[in-house]
Amino acid sequence: MEKEQQKRAIEALLFLSEEPVKTDKVAAALSTTSVEAEKMIEELQEELSAQGRGLQIFEAAGGYQMGTRPDLSSFLEKAFSEEVSSNLSTAALEVLAIVAYKQPVTRIEIESIRGVRSQHVLDNLLKRKLIKISGRKEGPGRPLLYVTTADFLKYFGLKDLGELPELEVENEGAE
Repeated sequence: MEKEQQKRAIEALLFLSEEPVKTDKVAAALSTTSVEAEKMIEELQEELSAQGRGLQIFEAAGGYQMGTRPDLSSFLEKAFSEEVSSNLSTAALEVLAIVAYKQPVTRIEIESIRGVRSQHVLDNLLKRKLIKISGRKEGPGRPLLYVTTADFLKYFGLKDLGELPELEVENEGAE
């Protein structure tokens, strides 16, 4: 298979996949090495960017995925306004931020930070698979521990948790 045909195959594979595709899976599909597959993916990324296309290839959750360019979001929101209503609530974003930065974390720890009950929000985030239960904390009552999932990374377009912005800490009483 010639290189241009391989790149078209990668583009089709990423377009059809709902989940991020790992480099080794692309390599296996093309009967090539992971290094060569990664090189072709990077070339495709550059070509899409240079042509100013509406789609881009980005890294997410340890693989590659195809999606729309962020600068087109306002057009897409207008076109798909009904689907946009399924966005996360402010409370859900608060809980997700706490879980992302403090994980593993218990419900009581989340509620202590937020100052309000959070069980309903946690249940909704579990249903959406943005967080999961990773076990139980040692100690009285053995409360459940929550962590983020690969779907969380995908939802926010992150490669890994290291891409989270630095947490700004307010110093109370500082001069």
